[in-house]
Amino acid sequence: MKNWVDPEAKAEAERYENPIPSRTLITETIEKAQQPLSHADLVEQFEIVDQKSIDALSHRLIAMVRDGQLMKDGFKFQLAAEQPTHEATVYINSKGLGSAHIDGQDDLLLPERELRLVFNGDRVKVRQTSVDRKGKAWGFITEVTQHRVKQIIGKVASFEGEFFIQPSNPNAHQPITLEKELIEHAQVKLGDSVRIAIDDYPTREELATGHVVQSMADKADTEIIIPQTILEFGLPYEFPEEVIKDAENFKEPSAQDREGRIDLRDLPLVTIDGEDARDFDDAVYAEKRPGGGYRVVVAIADVSHYVRTDKPLDNEAQERGTSVYFPHFVLPMLPEALSNGLCSLNPHVDRLCMVCDLKLSRAGKVTGFEFYPSVMHSQARLTYDNVAKYFEGDSTAVPENRDVRKSLNTLFQLYQVLKGLRAERHAMEFETVETYMTFDELGGIKEILPRTRNDAHKLIEECMLLANVAAAEYALKNDIPMLYRVHEAPEFSRIQKVKDFVKLLGLPFPDQPTQADYQVVIEATKDRIDAPSIHAVLLRSMMQAYYGANNLGHYGLAYEAYTHFTSPIRRYPDLLLHRAIKSHLKQKPYPISGAALDDAGEHFSATERRADEASRSVTTWLKCHYMQQHLGEEFVGTISAVAEFGLFITLKDLYVDGMVHVSQLGDDFFVFDQASQTLIGQNRGQVFGLGDEVKIKVAAVNLEDRKIDFELIQQLTRAGRAIRSRAPRVAKSAPRTQTTEEVFSDRTKAPLSADGEKPVRKKKDKPKPSSYAKKPSKKSVEKLEKAKAKKKAKAKKKKANAKAKEA
Repeated sequence: MKNWVDPEAKAEAERYENPIPSRTLITETIEKAQQPLSHADLVEQFEIVDQKSIDALSHRLIAMVRDGQLMKDGFKFQLAAEQPTHEATVYINSKGLGSAHIDGQDDLLLPERELRLVFNGDRVKVRQTSVDRKGKAWGFITEVTQHRVKQIIGKVASFEGEFFIQPSNPNAHQPITLEKELIEHAQVKLGDSVRIAIDDYPTREELATGHVVQSMADKADTEIIIPQTILEFGLPYEFPEEVIKDAENFKEPSAQDREGRIDLRDLPLVTIDGEDARDFDDAVYAEKRPGGGYRVVVAIADVSHYVRTDKPLDNEAQERGTSVYFPHFVLPMLPEALSNGLCSLNPHVDRLCMVCDLKLSRAGKVTGFEFYPSVMHSQARLTYDNVAKYFEGDSTAVPENRDVRKSLNTLFQLYQVLKGLRAERHAMEFETVETYMTFDELGGIKEILPRTRNDAHKLIEECMLLANVAAAEYALKNDIPMLYRVHEAPEFSRIQKVKDFVKLLGLPFPDQPTQADYQVVIEATKDRIDAPSIHAVLLRSMMQAYYGANNLGHYGLAYEAYTHFTSPIRRYPDLLLHRAIKSHLKQKPYPISGAALDDAGEHFSATERRADEASRSVTTWLKCHYMQQHLGEEFVGTISAVAEFGLFITLKDLYVDGMVHVSQLGDDFFVFDQASQTLIGQNRGQVFGLGDEVKIKVAAVNLEDRKIDFELIQQLTRAGRAIRSRAPRVAKSAPRTQTTEEVFSDRTKAPLSADGEKPVRKKKDKPKPSSYAKKPSKKSVEKLEKAKAKKKAKAKKKKANAKAKEA
């Protein structure tokens, strides 16, 4: 007999032969109890006795959690409406796993049902619904507040007569349906690439719908990848007409524009940038001061003069947050009229700028600085290569301008001093290889080449660091609300992994390392052949830098306070800082402060991450596309990272990363040793570690997942020593059973057990039994022979005893 009165009793009776409490009644019961209730509590409360109804109630509770009505914590259920709702950004990885990123809190994982609502990068309101057995929190989307993806590029596909576009990662979970009539009208065929606009966004029950904007069937894949990525990451790519009009309204600096500015047009300021640079946002000058010491002038384009608050131009720049740099293409934060025109410090024209004017001692210590708006006239557009040649003695490498050369000589002399201070400060100098690409007429990679950083690069970097640090100190001294560039010290768990690894190198590493401790390891290992791999381990222990209103210092650069002042053309936080400094100089109210500044920091950190991910996605795709030309070819590479599931290899000649799965390492069972970052064969003792050279064959390329699989041909070196070409150093060919894991991200680290220490081997990662696995080792053979002899002796004795009894 039921002991409850259910407001939904009639509907439940119509639906089920043996009704259980409805969702409404369950909600009312938990609310009335004023405390969380377990499944057992509710069974007792409703006096349910038959097992079928008990199970049905359990399923209903799980469904209510899934649908965001209840929140489950352990075994208890409570009303989800009582949980706080958070603003979040949706991130979906290459494996289709999604999470809601809440600034300042742990991410909430999103189940497949929730991902049906969203595309990568969408802004949502979300609340927590449960905590799983691994302690991971899961969320429910209560509202999608902003759809970032407006259009998609994909290939036309069909299923049971229905047409749709299948996007690639990170939106592969969102097929977009198209009416047959639209396909016919656009004259596109199955397999054609098309750009479509989304008409109706998806729900939990229905797919998105769209219409064809453009057929891209005549374009090569390499021509499509950048626009495709721009659309899939929701990057603003077209400037609205009103924004372009706003930017083009400005004229060359006039006498009125120069009013109230310090005139530096006679100062031999110059820009020093790369050969292919199109915008120049910083210029430098140096001179020796009477009585010793230096004066350094860092002039930065005054973008804030043109980008005014609450104007269409400013709103668009805020939305973008940053310029996005793809290989051979830039998506600018500002329209070209400003980014390559009035806000670019082009040579031989007047330009408005903000100046950081610094005084330094002979020892390179900053003794004073001031900020002021100015007007300048760049004397030359110089390149890093030409300036480096000039420093090396080639006097023809720069213009024959006496004042410019004198300034360059002073800058170079000061750089030698600042370089020493950098070492004293223990700023980290990792040994990494930076590359650049050359392209063919269709946008495909022609070559991947290493980029060298010469003294001119480092000189400009030191000048920018001086200005950025001075800006942070200026803001702190004058209580100016602004965004700091924050880089916090590594977390304890990351430090422990580095400590275990460094210990095996014979070097000390404390539980709370300073920059000096990191630098000791860097210096001690910089000349080793495996230096890039060792330094990569150190780098992966670092936290991600972000923008924040509170100064927490910059750990990597070893500064107590740091900010971004020097690139307002391509970074909105720099523009905010310029406005704040101007407001202080004019004693006017600050443009942004308080909670609004906190929100700005979160937004611009997110736009920076989005830009980096999009750029990395295109670069990785292009490398995969390039490697398709080399399928089956053999190369020599270096082990750059080790995980439980295999080895990451960086090819020496091509600077491309791929993976050899653990099942392809030969006839042995390999165990991952996290401390030494090695894979160790349990039977034959073969060891693969960081910096080892191997010969590989390009086995497979997956463009969709942006993964490259290598097949091990031979291990060439171990710990810097050559290995004789003999078994088991050569792996036997085997059928490919796994594909590459995502390279160098936190998500690809070897899974750990509950205690966070011992690596857990997944069943699928265990190599299949091989011919060798059936053969016992030498010790096993000896053991077996002894056991056999013992058994034979025992049988002989038994037989003799039996004969004795018979006798």
